[in-house]
Amino acid sequence: MLEDFAAIDFETANQHRSSVCSVGVVIVSQGKIVEKIYRLIRPSPNFYCFWTTKIHGLVFDDTRGEKDFPHVWAEIRPKLGNLPLVAHNSSFDQGCLMAAHALYEMEYPEYAFQCTCRAARRAFPTLPDHRLHTVSAHIGFDLEHHHHALADAEACAAIALKIL
Repeated sequence: MLEDFAAIDFETANQHRSSVCSVGVVIVSQGKIVEKIYRLIRPSPNFYCFWTTKIHGLVFDDTRGEKDFPHVWAEIRPKLGNLPLVAHNSSFDQGCLMAAHALYEMEYPEYAFQCTCRAARRAFPTLPDHRLHTVSAHIGFDLEHHHHALADAEACAAIALKIL
């Protein structure tokens, strides 16, 4: 069982994976949540698409005065240490992390990612789908604010504690 990890979730402002506009991180140590982090981020490129706003509710004015990714990540990165990162549909979140690092010409460490979506497909093959809210409900986690980065990271952490 995975007892030490950081669950992570990004939301993006537009179709570019580098356009992270919020991040949620839940740090788990010895099977217990020890820290929760939520930050808004000024995205790059800095524009919002109708469909992304429809999903997460964030708009340009929400992030206009926020720090950019390098500044936010400089705060978060030390808290992660060498923890594996866990995400639901990890290819998206890992892709966002890689794209933001590339955009700002930051060195990208080879973060170890695990995916609760893939794990849920193995653990719960009879679910109608394996989307975050479906799997959360199945394990008894109330995902009240789906597509809020911290709420999604909390749900991911709960799933990881059950099946990873």
